[in-house]
Amino acid sequence: MIKKFVKQALQEDVGRGDLFYLVGSNKKADAKIISKDKGILAGVVYAKALCKVENIDIKFHIKDGEPVEYGDIIATLKGKSKRILMCERTILNLLQHASGIATNTNLYVDLVKDFSVKLLDTRKTRPHLRIFEKYAVRCGGGNNHRMGLDDCLMLKDTHIKTIENLEEFLKSARFKLPYTSKIEIECEDVKFAKYAMSCGADMIMCDNMTIEDIKEVVAFRNKNFSYVLIEASGNVVKDNIREYANTGVDAISSGSLIHHAIWLDLSMKII
Repeated sequence: MIKKFVKQALQEDVGRGDLFYLVGSNKKADAKIISKDKGILAGVVYAKALCKVENIDIKFHIKDGEPVEYGDIIATLKGKSKRILMCERTILNLLQHASGIATNTNLYVDLVKDFSVKLLDTRKTRPHLRIFEKYAVRCGGGNNHRMGLDDCLMLKDTHIKTIENLEEFLKSARFKLPYTSKIEIECEDVKFAKYAMSCGADMIMCDNMTIEDIKEVVAFRNKNFSYVLIEASGNVVKDNIREYANTGVDAISSGSLIHHAIWLDLSMKII
């Protein structure tokens, strides 16, 4: 899957053919990738896969998930100059994009390291990049939520509008779903969260609730449904994530891990 992805990424850039191939020399060349930024590196496995496909020898000096500082030599490359130059932008795009997400995620992880809570991403990913972006979240120390609609049955507010009787619906769903499938219900207030637990939800998402309301949901869970997992979500940012972590929830999800990430500044030089 990674091999197919990187080949498609390169093809997007090459188009009908790299015009430098028509006019440039194709001598042996050495290159290096340098960090012009500070953060967490990610994208190594993808860059390696692309280089393998294109017969470029690449050696990374920093691993996925490890910190990088300004001026660090991240990797050195050897190969035919035309191939290195053709792949330059795609290699950097893979590393910069993934490292930006990993770095952003790591900032969130660091903020909640004192709490027993998992930091989750969401399905708010760019089309065709979900696996890649969620991999970057893991490199930054975060955890993945659902990879897709087939992972877990999540009933959001839009789903709830189509359900007449939640309790009966969940009974039917239990019969039809695989035995290992979990059911999570999005709740916008305390009353509905309590009701959803009583109907048989495995997980409750406290969506856009106040801190005090989430604490009330957690207290109710602890007293009556200790096996239910509680997730906080909605407008979670760096400035308030510790408040959410302090409510006693099991997990916090935030789309901003991915869609608010800024690419790391990396550069390739021929040496």
